Amino acid sequence: MAKLRNLKKDIDYLIDEVLNDCYTLIYLYPNKKEQAMEIINDVVDFRNEMFERSNKPGGKNDKQIRNHYKNITSDLITGVDEFFKKISELTKK
Repeated sequence: MAKLRNLKKDIDYLIDEVLNDCYTLIYLYPNKKEQAMEIINDVVDFRNEMFERSNKPGGKNDKQIRNHYKNITSDLITGVDEFFKKISELTKK
């Protein structure tokens, strides 16, 4: 159970970092508020999806469950990276 708790803390931490960057973007570039708000909405949906997946272990044996959580971790890192890339692209335009 402790590892699941750590996974959920990681989800919250990484999503909070993306949201903080979005709010900083809005502060620095007020004309980009609409695009930043779209990213924020996507990030919140992504967070909810990650929590939903983490609450429902997929599998009947330990190996399947471990693979399920490894996939969640991998998808989390990939998704957060994509959000940071979107934020980065907004600052370049």
